[in-house]
Amino acid sequence: MSESPQSGAVPEPAATANSGAVGVIGLDLRGETPAPKKQVYSWALWDWATQPFNTVILTFIFTALYLTTEAFLPAEIAGLDAKDPIREAAEADLASGLGLGSTIAGVAILLIAPVLGQRADAAGRQKLWLGIGTGALVACMLGLWFVEPTPTLFWLGVALISAGSVFGEIAAVNSNAMLIGIANPKTVGRISGLGWGFGYIGGILALVLVVVFYVFDWFGLPDDAGLPFRIIAVACALWAIVFSIPIFLNVPEPSLGRPERKVGFFASYGLLVKDVVGLYRNPDTRQTFWFLLSSAVFRDGLGGVFAFGAVIASQVFDFGFLDLVIFGIAANLIAGVSTIIAGRYDDRFGPKRIILVSLAAMVVAGLAVFFLVDAGTVVFWIGGLVLCAFVGPAQAASRSFLARITPAGREGEIFGLYATTGRAASWMASGAWTLLIVLSGSTSYGILGIVLVLIAGFLLLLPVKATQRG
Repeated sequence: MSESPQSGAVPEPAATANSGAVGVIGLDLRGETPAPKKQVYSWALWDWATQPFNTVILTFIFTALYLTTEAFLPAEIAGLDAKDPIREAAEADLASGLGLGSTIAGVAILLIAPVLGQRADAAGRQKLWLGIGTGALVACMLGLWFVEPTPTLFWLGVALISAGSVFGEIAAVNSNAMLIGIANPKTVGRISGLGWGFGYIGGILALVLVVVFYVFDWFGLPDDAGLPFRIIAVACALWAIVFSIPIFLNVPEPSLGRPERKVGFFASYGLLVKDVVGLYRNPDTRQTFWFLLSSAVFRDGLGGVFAFGAVIASQVFDFGFLDLVIFGIAANLIAGVSTIIAGRYDDRFGPKRIILVSLAAMVVAGLAVFFLVDAGTVVFWIGGLVLCAFVGPAQAASRSFLARITPAGREGEIFGLYATTGRAASWMASGAWTLLIVLSGSTSYGILGIVLVLIAGFLLLLPVKATQRG
């Protein structure tokens, strides 16, 4: 943090951009001075702290093994044979209900993320909004304790998980913005990769602990009333509390605020539209606009790898439950380690090259899995792990790329737009996946849908310049 003028030190410059041509990029404010390691690791621990919500609650355990199972069906339907059409339809309703909640959460993020980020910039209060988002996410996880296995409480579970997704994204916008406060142009790739890597590894460590309890039958814990799953949700909340504390204690605000941009909440939307138009029209910020567009496409392809990977493994390569869990742990561990390593190459060669190499490697691996599908499970083990090895580096380099071209004082707004554009394009991978499966009648063709989105993102990124002032 800057010292007061009375101490004789030169005060820290205001982290704002000119209203016309952008005079400074946020990362430039730190200059060549490296951030203390305590700040860097404290920032990275936030990803570690919150990832169990995505890995344990949202993806593998709470929703998949509890919320969308017969536990929340009426007793007369749950007692039917697993293949009974009535029961299958009822379970499908649970899955679609969860999907509805996710859709509503996505729309909420689309509408509010950039505006809240913009308002945090104006007030210089990214840490406050990070705290609000993180605290609300923790509250949602704690609330899952009350989701007992009865049909009437199913929607409470959906509401809490969907709200947690919204609050987690709001917090992530401000965590991403704080990256600019601890990085400079020579370290941003390494630090961004460290955060993503910590997230992957923290989530997998939490998942491994859960799987150990699951394999050993919860160590004798009674499983009535969904007790093991409710305890898992509370444990994830406590994990988030403990490991998120350092970022609030040790990491500074990335911006001193822009009081001239303080407006009412609804007026913020008008200002947002004007700013987006300005990003495109202003030659100094046009690359930010084009990167937001291209990254929205390729990030949806990256998301599709994890979203549909388990479906491909189970339906195309006949993976069982234990196979899927082992593959999931291996995939995320490899993604975490490769992301940390790739962060150093990001600073050396630039994030654009890392993203392009990663996307190209994923296209090759995806095509190999598709064309060699008849060779058996070894194809998916090799091709799938190669895909996962490049997902993390592309994600981390994408964040680092945006940090390098973000105007100072607009970190929250730009990363809010980053979240919004990602949501706006979130239909592409799933749409291509569904269309090719419907047209071909084979799940394996869904792989080509993901590959096509990755190729589109690759092509859109090619003309984007790596700096604002090229």
